[in-house]
This record gives sequence, structure tokens and C-alpha cells, in this order.
Amino acid sequence: MRKMERWYTMKGTGSSRDWKKTASDNSALIAFVVLFLLAVALKGTMFLSWNNIINILRNNSIIGIIALGMTLIIITGGIDLSVGSQLAMIGFVAIKVLNTTQSIVLTILVSVATAIVFGFLTGVLVAKFRIPAFITTLGTMTMYRSISQYFLNGGGVMASGEKMDAYIKISNNNLFGKIPMPIIYWVICVVIIHLLVNHTGIGRHIYAVGSNEKATLLSGVCVSKVKYFVYTVSAVLVAVATIVETSRLGSINSSSSGSSYEMDAIAAAVIGGTSMSGGKGKILFTVFGTLTLGIINNMMNLLGVNAFLVGAVKGGIIIVAVLLQTRLNKE
Repeated sequence: MRKMERWYTMKGTGSSRDWKKTASDNSALIAFVVLFLLAVALKGTMFLSWNNIINILRNNSIIGIIALGMTLIIITGGIDLSVGSQLAMIGFVAIKVLNTTQSIVLTILVSVATAIVFGFLTGVLVAKFRIPAFITTLGTMTMYRSISQYFLNGGGVMASGEKMDAYIKISNNNLFGKIPMPIIYWVICVVIIHLLVNHTGIGRHIYAVGSNEKATLLSGVCVSKVKYFVYTVSAVLVAVATIVETSRLGSINSSSSGSSYEMDAIAAAVIGGTSMSGGKGKILFTVFGTLTLGIINNMMNLLGVNAFLVGAVKGGIIIVAVLLQTRLNKE
């Protein structure tokens, strides 16, 4: 009789653990499906219209691109609070180069080069000088925003000249006349980063650093190089997002461009199941996290909720997502 009771207890415990693991591993997909069904129930025809779905995807493509890099950084156990300010600074450089040289190719190359410098600098400060990522990126966030505001006097700058129309078309054209190009750029970035993380040696090292940095170092992996890499890749993705945003709007604003993008990117990654303690995260689930945020923003707009409450909702979502992760992963 006691053996039977013990067997039932073990079975129940195993089932509970299996359920927790399944829920934890697929929390992003579950959250997305639940919110999608709720949106359909509340605003069915309006929510499911082609124009509305395309608007959700297009409006969240820039955050979606930035969130991919943020996911890599968080997996290694780091954080980057400067991505929004990076976008403003790189955007300022991009528009100035375009207006001065009237060369779209040079504009893109200089933007990417600037991003590489920013990302590598952050990586060096975090990995070589061992300054906590939070403090490092808090400092660079303030620096980038302040410098761009200084050169633009707190205002913005518009694209001009004979190449302006061609530059604007980068993000304002549609593939097959139906799918906005920002969505296509997002999809391309997702595919590249997914392959990088799941099918290369550096991808395995990224997870290893976040899971146990000391053990990874002892196994012969250069942890510093991994951190240089993820911060640099993240900055390059910010440069891609910058080109998308500046070409879509035809301008950049030193005060408002990129504002709160770091919060949205972190939220997308966390809702996507990326562990803030490092070592866990999936690129595809970050996409679901981004779309979940997009649906929330869209539904609040459709329901006429005050726009000033959006930030409160996002902040609450981050707290709930981390709390659920902690509870589901707890033995």
C-alpha cells in the first residue's frame, strides 16, 4: 500500500514538473495565443483586418529588430540600456552623411561602422574592464542622447537633397505591393540571428557564457570575445533599425527618436521567455514577445484606452513575465 502511495506521489510530482517545464519553455507562445484570441473576441473583424495586421507588424518591426540583439545580450547575462540612444545618435550620423554626400551606400556603411564602434566599446567596458553592464550602458545611454541633442540643439534633422526620395523608399515601398519593407527587413534579421544562435559555435558559446561564465572560461572559451561579439551584433541591429526608421520618416529627432526603445526591447525578450539571469532564450520566441506587445498596444488603441497608460501596462507585463519565469522554473 505504501509503495502504491509513493508511486502516485512520484507520478504526480513528475506530472507537475513536466507541466511547469512545458509552460516555462512555451510561455511566449502561450501568451501570444491567449492575447490573440482575446483580441479576436473583443474586436474580431476590426482586429483581423489585413490593414490592422500589417500595421501591427510594421509598427513593431523596428523594436523587433532591436529586440533580437537584446536577446543575445540578456542570454549572456548582460543588459543594454543604451539601444534607444544609440538609434538617435546613429540616426543623426546617417542623416548628416546622406545630406552631405548624397550617397545612400555610404550612409549605410558609415551607420554600420558607427554602430560597430559603439557595440565594441560597450563590450570592452563590460568584459575587459568588468564594469557592470547596467552601469556601463546607463552611462552610454546618457552620453549618446546628450551628444546628439548637443549637435541638433535638442531638435531634429530631415533628409534632403536629390537622394532623399530614394532613401525614403528603403522603408516606404511594399513587396508585391502588399507587404511593407520594414517587415521584410525584420524577417531577414530573424532568420540570420536564428541561424547564428542555433547553428554556429559562437551561438553555443553565447548560451554557455550565460549559463556558467566561470565554467565556460575554464573550458577554453574566450568569454571576453563572446561579449564583444554580442554587444557588437546588437549595435549593428540597432543600425539596421535606424536605417529603417530614418528612411521611413525621412528624419531623426535627438530627443524623441528611440525613446523607451530599450524598455520595449527588454520587454519583448523577457515576454519571449529569455531569462534575465542568462543562459536561456529563443530568438523565435522573442518574435512572439514582440508581437504580444504589438497586440497589446493595438488593442489599447482600438479600445480607446488612454495612451499614457501604455507604459504602465508594459512595465506591469515585464514584472509579471519575470515573476512567472521564477515560479515556473522553481523546483
